Amino acid sequence: MTGLIAFREIVLKVHSRCDLACDHCYVYEHADQSWRARPKVISPEVISQTASRLAEHARDHALPSVTVILHGGEPLLAGPDRLRLVCEEFTRALAGTAALDLRIHTNGLQLGRRYLDLFAEYGVRVGVSLDGDRAANDRHRRFADGRTSHPLVLAALALLRSAPYRHLYQGLLCTVDVANDPVAVLDALVELEPPRVDFLLPHATWQTPPPRPDGAPDAYARWLLRVFDRWEERGRPVPVRLFESLLSTLGGGPSLTESLGLAPTDLVVVETDGTLEQVDSLKSAFDGAAATGFDVFDHPFDRVAAHPGVRARQLGLAGVSDTCRRCPVVRSCGGGLYTHRYREDGPGGPGFDNPSVYCSDLRELVEGVEGRTASRQIAPELADPAELARSQEELTRVLLARLGADLAGDADWARAWELLVGVEESGRAGADALAEVLEHPFTRTWVLDALDGVRHGRPDAPGAARRLAALTAAAVLRGGLELRAEVAYRDGEVYLPTLGLLRLGAPGTDGRAVLRATDGGYAVRDGRTEHRFGPAAGDARWLPVRSWSPGPGRGPVALEDLDPARNCFARPARLRLGAGEADAWRGRLDAAWALLHRTVPGFAREAAAGLGTLTPLAGGPRAGGWGEAGRHGPGALGLPYAAGVRETALALLTGRRRARLRALTEVADLYALDGAWQHPSPWRTRPVPVSRLLADVHERVAVEAYRRATATHEPDGADRIHRALDRLSEAAELTVNGKHLVERLRWELKAVDA
Repeated sequence: MTGLIAFREIVLKVHSRCDLACDHCYVYEHADQSWRARPKVISPEVISQTASRLAEHARDHALPSVTVILHGGEPLLAGPDRLRLVCEEFTRALAGTAALDLRIHTNGLQLGRRYLDLFAEYGVRVGVSLDGDRAANDRHRRFADGRTSHPLVLAALALLRSAPYRHLYQGLLCTVDVANDPVAVLDALVELEPPRVDFLLPHATWQTPPPRPDGAPDAYARWLLRVFDRWEERGRPVPVRLFESLLSTLGGGPSLTESLGLAPTDLVVVETDGTLEQVDSLKSAFDGAAATGFDVFDHPFDRVAAHPGVRARQLGLAGVSDTCRRCPVVRSCGGGLYTHRYREDGPGGPGFDNPSVYCSDLRELVEGVEGRTASRQIAPELADPAELARSQEELTRVLLARLGADLAGDADWARAWELLVGVEESGRAGADALAEVLEHPFTRTWVLDALDGVRHGRPDAPGAARRLAALTAAAVLRGGLELRAEVAYRDGEVYLPTLGLLRLGAPGTDGRAVLRATDGGYAVRDGRTEHRFGPAAGDARWLPVRSWSPGPGRGPVALEDLDPARNCFARPARLRLGAGEADAWRGRLDAAWALLHRTVPGFAREAAAGLGTLTPLAGGPRAGGWGEAGRHGPGALGLPYAAGVRETALALLTGRRRARLRALTEVADLYALDGAWQHPSPWRTRPVPVSRLLADVHERVAVEAYRRATATHEPDGADRIHRALDRLSEAAELTVNGKHLVERLRWELKAVDA
C-alpha cells in the first residue's frame, strides 16, 4: 500500500433527494446533475458491499478507526429501517478490525425520537445545518413552496439537546452569506449550545464566483472577522473550527479543516448506487468533476486512492498553484478549498492549478486573525530568560520520565528511580538540589543519548541506571539530605554531575559504594571503609568541577572538563585541564568577558543569562570564531581552549546566540514545514531552509554589533542582514512566534545601526 493515501473517512449517500429547496445547494443547484440518474435510496446490497470494502481497507492499512458520515440529499429521508441496516452492517463489518465513528449530517426537519433512539443505540453523532437566526436561515433554507424551515429545525435541536440525546449532538454547520448580520448569526448559533460550529464558504469557482453585494474582493473576510470579533468578545463560548484551524496553523500546528491548510484529504464518497467519487463539493466545478469511474462492487478503495484527482489533493504544498506557493499565508489557507480553485480559462487551461476564488478573502482573514491574536500567542520564553529556563527544565523532566517508562523493568534503574522520587519528596532542599542537577546541561545529553539507544533497539539499561544513581546522589549531597545514596562505579570511578569525579578503585575495577552528606562535606562507604571527600577534605581521589565567575551579579559557571557526556560538540573536548591551564583559561575568559561588556554590553548580558557550563575544546578557533553548541541543554557552551581573547569573546557571543535559538526551538514553535521552501542566503552560495536562514541572521546581528564596536566589521554586513530579514518577513513557514523573533532581530539591528 506504499504511496497510497488511506481513507479514514467515507461519506455514504443514503438518500439522494431532499425535503428542502436551498438555492445554494451544491448537489442540486450547481453544475453536476448526476443525482437525477441515481436511486433515491441506497440499497441493502450497496450498504453491505460498502461495509465490506471499508473493513478490507481498514485491515490493509491497519487503521485504528474509521469515520462514516451518513449524507444526502437529506439522509433522514432514507427512513429508520434503512438507517438501522447501515448501522448494523458497518458495526458488524468493522468489529475487531477498527473502531467505528458513525455520524450523520442532516437539515433536522425529520429528526425525532425514533431516529434519535436509533442513533443512541449505535452512537451516531448528529450535525445539523443551520444558517443562523430566522432571517438568515430563511434567506436560503426554505421549502420548495417558500415556507420557512427555521421553527422545525429549532424544535429538532431542542430534542437533540435534551438529556437523553445531548451526547449525540456534534455541532452546527452554517453557510456564510454576507447579506446576513454576522453578529446576529453567531449569537443565534451560540444560544443553541453546539459542541462545535462550522462556518462554510458557499461553494463557488472562477466561472461561477460567489455573490459580492458591494463588489469588494474581501467581503467574506470582513464578515468572518466580525464573527471572530464577536466570538472573542463573548469569550469564545463554543469551538469554531474555522477559527481554531487558523489559530493552530499560525502557531505552527496542523490544519483542522479540509477547507484550509495543507493537510492531505483522506475522504471518499459513496453514492446511493455504489459509485465511488471524490469529495462532494467538486460537483460545483463542472459536470462529472467528482467522478472516478470506480464503484464498490468492482473496485477496492485503493483504486480511488490512486486516482489522479485524489492524489492531487495529497500533495500538500506541491499541490497548490505557483502563486500560492509564493504567498506568506499559504500554510494557513492552503490555497483554499480545492473546488474553489477551478477555472476554465486558467494559464494552463481548465483545471484547479489556480488560487482560490476566495483568495483575497482568505489572505485578509488569516492576517486579520493573526493581527488580533499575535500578542497573546507569543511564547513567554521569547522575552523572559527565566521562563525559558523553566521550560527547559520541564522538558528535561519530560524526557527523563519517558526514559523511565522505557527502562521501568530494569531492577537497578527501578532502585535509582525510587531514590530520585525520595529526593523530590524530601522537602524544599531536596527539590531545589534535584532541580540544580536536572538543569545541568549534560543531563539532557545523557537522557537524549539513552532515549536514542532505546529507539534504535540498543538500550543501555545498566549505563542509564548508573548515571541516574550518580545524578540522584549528587542531589542528595548538594541538598545535605539525610539519605543514603548507593552508586555503581565503573573503571574505578564515578562522576557526580555538577560536583566532580570520585575515584574509588584501580582502573578496570567495578563496584558499589554508598554516599551521604556530612557536616561541611561528603562521605563514601565502600565495603567496610568510610572516608570523607569534598570541598574541604583535601582527598586526591576527589576531582571537583571547577568554576568561573562572569562577574558581579552572576553565579558561577562550571568549567566542565570531567562529565563523560560533554563529548557532544563538533570537535572533541579537552581532557582534564591542569591547575595552571585552568587558571590561564580563566584569565582569558575574564578578559574576553570584559571585552564583550565594554563593546556590546546588551548582548553580553543576554549571553550571560542561562549560561551554566563552559567546556574546553581541542584546537584553536575556527574560521569566523564561532562558539559551539552541542546536543545538550541550553546552558552549555564549548569554546576552543587555545583561542585568544578576541576569538574567545566572539565565540562566547555567537555560541550563546546559537544555544539560545536552539533552546527556543525546543520549547516554542518558530516555524513549520521547514525545508518545504528554500531561501537565498546572503552568506551562502546555495538556498537554505528557513531554519538555517533564521539561525544565520540570529547570530549575524550580534556579530555585526561586535565587529562594529571593534572596528572589524564588513562594509555590507548590515545590508546582508537586512536582506535576510526581509526574506524572513515573507516566509510562509514562520509562526507567530517566529515572526515576533524576526521583528526583535530587526529592532536589534536598528539599535546597532543607530
